[in-house]
Amino acid sequence: MKTLGAKRKLGGAIYILPNLITTGNLFFGFFSIVKGLQGNFLWASGAILLAAIFDVLDGRVARITNSTSEFGVQYDSLCDLISFGAAPALLMYKAGLSEAGRLGWIVCFMFLACGALRLARFNVQSSIGKASGDFTGLPIPMAAGVVACFVALWMEFETKPSDFLVLFWIESLIQNSVFRQWFFAITGLLLAMAMVTNIPYRSHKTLNIRGIKPFRLLVLAVAMVALIATQPEMFGFLIFFGYALSGPLEWIFGWTKIVDDDDIFEQDEQGSIEP
Repeated sequence: MKTLGAKRKLGGAIYILPNLITTGNLFFGFFSIVKGLQGNFLWASGAILLAAIFDVLDGRVARITNSTSEFGVQYDSLCDLISFGAAPALLMYKAGLSEAGRLGWIVCFMFLACGALRLARFNVQSSIGKASGDFTGLPIPMAAGVVACFVALWMEFETKPSDFLVLFWIESLIQNSVFRQWFFAITGLLLAMAMVTNIPYRSHKTLNIRGIKPFRLLVLAVAMVALIATQPEMFGFLIFFGYALSGPLEWIFGWTKIVDDDDIFEQDEQGSIEP
């Protein structure tokens, strides 16, 4: 009887663990909003990136411990909307679009609304077994990463001016308030559209690295970490921005096809319409 009780307690702990990690995602999303309201954009952008790390970890832990649940899926999406929808939208507004008037908050609202639509579509696709493989539309954490890394890069140039000629040109451009305003306005709308588009984006689940020898893979990983460490804000922005562009580019060159998602609005057995 004691052994059976111990197993039940362990099972409950394993079930709670991924949801605790998801709560860490929510905490850093809320922390980003607080810091954004205070005008501390470096902490606000960093908190979004930390939330993304927790977002990756909760899914990994749930799969490893075999503790995935419908509750966890819904809770994760609600936290994602705060961390990768509301937090970056507020960050864009405070860091560059507050002086753009009505256009500024409309762009931020579009980012938030499209992020919510993206998460709702993903939840429905998960419930009908169509969320495996590549993503349909830009994942909301990647869209938030573009905003967060751009702000982090701007803050880095504010505190540590670069001595490199190319970076100095980029630095002077980013520090221009008019450029930042236009960047947030245009990029914010494009990211919003990318999240609700039917263009597929590559998922890490579809990457095939079995053919690469482990030692070579380790050397490649070390080299990439060393390269990113030289200018993490710059390379972080290039990685997130490059991924955001990868979907439309692959579609334009004919490497991927538009995904049909009309079935997310089909009626369920009770006759109600799926969200």
